[in-house]
Amino acid sequence: MRDIAAQLLEWHAAQQDYAVASIIGIGGSAPRPVGAALAVNSGGVVVGSISGGCVEGAVYELCRESLRTGEIQRETFGYSDSDAFAVGLTCGGTIEVFVQPVTAANRAAFQAFLSSEEPVALVRDLNSGAAMALGSWWTVGAGFDETVLAEGRAMIDTGATGVRTLGCDDAETTVFVESEVPAPRMIIFGAIDFAAAVARIGKFLGYHVTVCDARPIFATPARFPEADEVVVDWPDRYLAGTHVDARTVLCVLTHDAKFDVPLLEVALRLPVAFVGAMGSRRTHDDRLERLRAIGMPETELARLRSPIGLDLGGRTPEETAVSIAAEIVAVRRGGSGVPLGASGAPIHRDTVPVPEVEVPNALQFTAG
Repeated sequence: MRDIAAQLLEWHAAQQDYAVASIIGIGGSAPRPVGAALAVNSGGVVVGSISGGCVEGAVYELCRESLRTGEIQRETFGYSDSDAFAVGLTCGGTIEVFVQPVTAANRAAFQAFLSSEEPVALVRDLNSGAAMALGSWWTVGAGFDETVLAEGRAMIDTGATGVRTLGCDDAETTVFVESEVPAPRMIIFGAIDFAAAVARIGKFLGYHVTVCDARPIFATPARFPEADEVVVDWPDRYLAGTHVDARTVLCVLTHDAKFDVPLLEVALRLPVAFVGAMGSRRTHDDRLERLRAIGMPETELARLRSPIGLDLGGRTPEETAVSIAAEIVAVRRGGSGVPLGASGAPIHRDTVPVPEVEVPNALQFTAG
């Protein structure tokens, strides 16, 4: 829902009622993930998407009905080959949708969730429609018991979204918890032309992008307008002192042993999602020998994605950035890196947590 937060907050500011439809469950090749949302205001204006177009019309009508009646609704949409004109998903999957009106009675909880700048969850009772925004140490909205609060905060810690049934017998509660955490970090080392292109595509993918280089003449905001921050510091020193987590991706584009080796010594020992380094195969081999010489074991060296990127045949900085982004997505989401038409694997995968997989590392450069 946070991807349509800007529009929803405008409706909040105008005290305008709306209904929001959220995907709370999926099966098979569903087009949008759990948590995707579509909203319709009292004037009939719609924002967001839950199916890429397949069932949007039907969900729009559900939202309008919820606004008229004030009632919550749950509906499942799937594929039907018996009627070509029936409302359904053409991809063959199924989605379960929860529709809820947002009015003066619950507006505070939604506003707190949509506007929070810290990790937060929106907890909704799927039977009563009660809603609560849940932060690390605060709540806004309807009260839930301590079991629900504990589960919601645990899901915030991992960035999880989904349905949970808690308690037992008469005390059982079924809630949908939608958690939002800050954007994952992409840290790009090396203020070169390739870095500018990688910064652009990193922002497109939703990362908080940092560019770091020890040379102040190159590391300037003017050269990297898409980056969230540009840092002038020695790469290894900066990385050792900044916050990273299991979603962070590190792109080492410095292509210079005096920067690369001490930086990778730090990077390969951190619990991050991805460490990739640019360079020719000769540069890669030399880099590995230098890292072995300072005592790095093969288990740590095996985490290095180098030469960085998938083999797309790209030449320009922009094409290279696409290649790098493709490898990052494949590693984080469990993809193979082969064309979909040549693979019999499902197009959409359940990927939490994401195991690391081996994908081609075939970008080559003539520079040494």
